[in-house]
Amino acid sequence: MDMSLKSKILDVLANAKDLTIATIREDGYPQATVVSFANDGFTLYFGCGDQSQKAKNIARNNKVSVTVTCDYHGWDEIQGISLGGIAEPVTDPKEIAQAARLMLIKFPQILKHLPPDVTGVTDIKGTSFYRVTPKVISLLDYTKGFGHTDLVTVP
Repeated sequence: MDMSLKSKILDVLANAKDLTIATIREDGYPQATVVSFANDGFTLYFGCGDQSQKAKNIARNNKVSVTVTCDYHGWDEIQGISLGGIAEPVTDPKEIAQAARLMLIKFPQILKHLPPDVTGVTDIKGTSFYRVTPKVISLLDYTKGFGHTDLVTVP
C-alpha cells in the first residue's frame, strides 16, 4: 500500500470522532447508525448494546460498510473514508482492555458518564465492544480535486 495513502487514512481516523456503520436488517434493508469509535491502525472499535438492532444485524451478517468524515468548512476541504469490512464482537479480554483503553484516550469524558456501580468501561453490563476489520477502503480527498478518491485494498 502506498505510504502516503496509508498516512492520510490514519490521519482521517485520528481526527474524526464518529462513524456511520451500515448493517443489514433481517428484512434485508440496510440500517445506518452513528457511533463514536477509536482505532488501532486500520482496525476500528466501537461499543454498543448487546440487544441493539446493530448487534443483532452483525450477528446475522457481519459484512458492514462504514463512513468517516472529518470536520470541514468548505467542500474543497472534505476528507473522509468509506470502507467495506467485517464486524465482530471482541471476546478476548486483552483486546477488550485495549479497545477500552483506546476509547478512554479518545473520549476521557466516558468515565463521568458511567453508572456509580461500574468500575470501568469494560464492566458495563449489556454492552460489548466490536471490531471492524476493513477489506477495502476508499479515501475521499477533495483537497486533490472535487470528488477525488483513491481505492485501497487492505491485505
